[in-house]
Amino acid sequence: MRIFALITVFGAVLMCQAANPASAAGNVSVWQDGTTQQYGGVKIRIVDKTLRITSADGKGTLVIQKAACSYVGEIQTCLPYQLALEQGGTSKPVNIKRGTVYVNLTSGTLQLPNSTTQIGPRGIVMSMTTKIGTVINLTGTIDEVVK
Repeated sequence: MRIFALITVFGAVLMCQAANPASAAGNVSVWQDGTTQQYGGVKIRIVDKTLRITSADGKGTLVIQKAACSYVGEIQTCLPYQLALEQGGTSKPVNIKRGTVYVNLTSGTLQLPNSTTQIGPRGIVMSMTTKIGTVINLTGTIDEVVK
């Protein structure tokens, strides 16, 4: 139940972004309990080997803290296994059932193997399912890479 509340809070934080124009090029959809919420303008950053997905208003960030990654051609493929929601100065873990993140850090468009999906330069595609069944999808362009 606590994880449901965390995902609901993150969804509410993302809803606040509609009033705030952003230069970020990320789109998140959150499916839970049969309904889907769409959120545009999220900021996507890779910071010290973590993926940070921040609402346009900056009040909530989903952080993939750990993932097993490898390359398929030039596409980095990661299986996340530690996720947290950072909000209001605290970090709460979110239990992941399964997920995959595809990242293109090149300057050209790449084709996902065995798929019709293409990932543009600095592009990212992600899909994760939490243990309570919430599905979080992300598509967009990485705004910043900080090592």
